[in-house]
Amino acid sequence: MMSTQDTPQTGPWAGHPKGSAAYGRLLAGLAFAGVATFAQLYSTQAVLPIMATDLQISAAEAALTISLATVGLAVTVIPWSFLADRIGRVRAMTLGISAATVLGLVVPLAATFPMLLGLRLLEGMALGGIPAIAIAYLNEEVHKAHAAMAAGSYVAGTTLGGLAGRLVAGPVAELWGWRAATLAVSVLAAVAAVLFLVLVPKARGFTPAPASGFGGAARILAGHLRSPRLLALYVQAFLLMGGFVAVYNYLGFRLSGDPFGLPATVISLIFVAYLSGTVTSRLAGALTLKFGRRTILLAGILLMVIGLALTLTQLLILILAGLVVFTGGFFAAHSIGAGWTGGIATTGRAQAASLYNLAYYLGSSAIGWAGGLVFQSFGWTALALTVIGLGCTTAVITAVVHPASGPGQPASGQGNPAG
Repeated sequence: MMSTQDTPQTGPWAGHPKGSAAYGRLLAGLAFAGVATFAQLYSTQAVLPIMATDLQISAAEAALTISLATVGLAVTVIPWSFLADRIGRVRAMTLGISAATVLGLVVPLAATFPMLLGLRLLEGMALGGIPAIAIAYLNEEVHKAHAAMAAGSYVAGTTLGGLAGRLVAGPVAELWGWRAATLAVSVLAAVAAVLFLVLVPKARGFTPAPASGFGGAARILAGHLRSPRLLALYVQAFLLMGGFVAVYNYLGFRLSGDPFGLPATVISLIFVAYLSGTVTSRLAGALTLKFGRRTILLAGILLMVIGLALTLTQLLILILAGLVVFTGGFFAAHSIGAGWTGGIATTGRAQAASLYNLAYYLGSSAIGWAGGLVFQSFGWTALALTVIGLGCTTAVITAVVHPASGPGQPASGQGNPAG
């Protein structure tokens, strides 16, 4: 088994080139980390209607099982990033993924709804040790020429994780209830966590950071927050992820009611739309070499808006087609934003990525929950138009803050670490 301990850098390290064995192991290992993380994080999303009925709670209350998990992740990504600076990226990810897997196996045993929420919060806090650290690890270990493409491949792995968890949960919940469904997803995540530990290579580009204390940590974070380009990416993460989770949280409620009346197993199949994100996140990373990150990010937002417009109809086939387009657009935009933070930040890259993830999961928690209030009060059309508005706002901010560049120019994030 490959050792999972990080080895401090002793000389110049250019990173693993695309096509090397270590490059392949790195992406495969991070893909399994994505499966373990995102299968667990959203394990209840496919069974929210069943959970709401079983526990006699509202749609918005059921969605708290998602929101509290993402709140837990959001509030711990920054502490995890500083820990990773001291003990190493791989070791920190190992601790987080192991703790989350144990907690995930306990979630189905929750005797009360408040206990369930508490366990989901703790599970999210453990999962905070994966997303931001994975991007920092990737930026340190992959050759800069392939960093954007590698980030797209990693995001593609996270989409497969989210899809796998939901596809497992839906049918199992319909047969044996939501508790059995969450248990099945946790077992899946445990297998993925073991594969991550086996595959991920030792770090070669990692240099342990000295303890900087609270003041030093605050200066690093403040420096990132003074960067307009990083702030624009954080706003993008908050608004787009919030809208994305709101759509998936409440589309199941729409499809289970009149005039569709679809069962839980069929509704869980809507998450197959995640496969479009698997494709577009990788494609987006490759296209940055030709068109630049700004252009691809804006194109992703445009696809989100077009897809949501299609869901305003009453035709199921158009709703599903719109969901595929919407999902593909979101993951294209997200893969660009997540990878771009490491290209803009010259120091404190783990913290820059952690701030992105903080905004990302705060958006998931806040807008993902608040979208339920809009849906319950005004219906699907109001929710879809709200998310379209969030996308348009993000596009304007992106267009204004990030300068345009021609194909292959530094604004794509290649060869210009200073951003």
